[in-house]
Amino acid sequence: MAKIAPDRVASGPAIEAIAAGGGFRIDGEVLEAALLTPEAAMPWSPPAIEALDPSALGDLLTRDPAPEFLLLGTGPTLRRPPPAFTAALEAQGIGVEVMDSRAAARAWGVLRAEGRQIVAALMGLDR
Repeated sequence: MAKIAPDRVASGPAIEAIAAGGGFRIDGEVLEAALLTPEAAMPWSPPAIEALDPSALGDLLTRDPAPEFLLLGTGPTLRRPPPAFTAALEAQGIGVEVMDSRAAARAWGVLRAEGRQIVAALMGLDR
């Protein structure tokens, strides 16, 4: 299990490690894929990246206050979501930062430690 150690402690769910099998250990629980808010982590069954649309994120984008951006982890490699997905989020004033899921897991802790109002959708590393 690879540990993830941000320089500062963030509030909310903490991604502690990449779990064996390609998931994430978040606050002691292993999730294969996850949706994260500043308050909670939820299991996620993501569609294939090509089929990703805002409805696949559930209530993640309807938070108050609205998130500054979505941190999208696309699995073991960086893959671009459909342009319509990005355009739909940007039309709501929500940016999209796309990276592989390992990088997104590391970025989550750093950005939350800065107090940023972000959300994340992390696809598992076995995709």
